[in-house]
Amino acid sequence: MNALSQFTQSINWTDLGDMVLRVVAILLCLIIHEVSHGLAAYHLGDPTAKMNNRLSLNPLRHLDLFGTLMMVVVGFGWAKPVPVDPRYFKKPKQGMALTALAGPVSNFVLAFISALAVNGLMGAVSVKGEGTALITAARFFYLLVLLNIGLGIFNLIPFPPLDGSKVLAMFLPDRAYIRWMQLERYGMFVLMALLWAGIFDKFLYAARSQVMDWMFAWTEFAYYGVQNLMR
Repeated sequence: MNALSQFTQSINWTDLGDMVLRVVAILLCLIIHEVSHGLAAYHLGDPTAKMNNRLSLNPLRHLDLFGTLMMVVVGFGWAKPVPVDPRYFKKPKQGMALTALAGPVSNFVLAFISALAVNGLMGAVSVKGEGTALITAARFFYLLVLLNIGLGIFNLIPFPPLDGSKVLAMFLPDRAYIRWMQLERYGMFVLMALLWAGIFDKFLYAARSQVMDWMFAWTEFAYYGVQNLMR
């Protein structure tokens, strides 16, 4: 019993709690991103994602090991691509672009909702004081803002196989479109090398900081609204 007591006392529970919050936040934003791809494709007439069980909320159906690790370490990453068959779309290029765009858009929407929650919770803290539950909830939603904006921006980069490349492809002539889409099979290896070299770092961090500032400014009314309600 003494050994168990010493072991539990040696654990940094704050750091462990932060890691749990971060992992849960990462799983949530990756799942929402991928399911949004699948739902967009499904509503545009492509049942491929549904048939492959990619509309599931089970994280194991979506996670890519390296992409998830990048999310944990630097806040930018990806999940397994949702299978899409453009032959089901009435307009294949537009269908692929809309399906691709659904993922980042879902992240920005979730980030906005989370920013509202952070401001609302901090409004409550300003009245009630720094209760453990309120602060923990605020930290969790802050992580959701940070990670969702990072994931959304990263995936909008117009580089295969990221979502932004499919949006860009919509504007290409058919012959160039086919060649561009074929780059996806090699793009991930090039992308990993660029990430390892830190090529995108300055842009990604600057863009994420700017969008976060906007998000919290746009949702600041929640802080004062909750503060006034609780007084």
